[in-house]
Amino acid sequence: MASCDHTAGVATGSLTIRAKAPADAIVRGLSRRALPMIQHRVLSPGEFRRMPWRNGGGLTTEIMSWPPQAALDAFAWRVSIADVTKHGPFSHFDGIDRILVLIGGAGMRLDGAGACAELRVPFEPYSFRGEDRIDCALLDGAVRDFNVMTRRDAARGRVTVVQQAGERIAPARFTLCHAVTGACECLIAGHPPIPLAAEHALLLDDPESTCAPCFNPLSGDAIALVASIDLL
Repeated sequence: MASCDHTAGVATGSLTIRAKAPADAIVRGLSRRALPMIQHRVLSPGEFRRMPWRNGGGLTTEIMSWPPQAALDAFAWRVSIADVTKHGPFSHFDGIDRILVLIGGAGMRLDGAGACAELRVPFEPYSFRGEDRIDCALLDGAVRDFNVMTRRDAARGRVTVVQQAGERIAPARFTLCHAVTGACECLIAGHPPIPLAAEHALLLDDPESTCAPCFNPLSGDAIALVASIDLL
């Protein structure tokens, strides 16, 4: 299984990391600049927030939002997991861009905004607008999905699927990794690996958006989803 290079060691809990300067910084004459501070926090499932959907049609587990624990009409971004147990409409979120990834179950059909999409294959991101009316029909029983929501005038987001091989993620203000199955690790150049157990999440806050972390699966069945989010 391919992986990114790293130095030995283990880091746990919350930590402030000072990122190394890139090698070519000396050539550019930037090596004397202060290096950025990167905050990281490992989130256990017990820290996630369980709440009903906005329309009352299901339950959501909020992994993290920004600002933390912001109300549904006040977040700049939000990452969550939804358990969909019956047919019905998705909640309306005006001005929100959404990315949905099927992570469990046989799939669902989404109808709305003049289009129809069948999500049968897990771990394939699907994007749509929160203000579009979307009706969900389950294909064969309940499903679970991973959701990234960004307020269109405040943030932009993308999702990377990490499986079978390590993935280096482009710098972003916020990087949130959720270990869906199996364990993984986060590697930042010059620092010990940050281990992440199954069903846990890791939040990196990089105010200067200079760090390109690498995420490695630690077993053949490990799959992680990485949300990269920049504020506007």
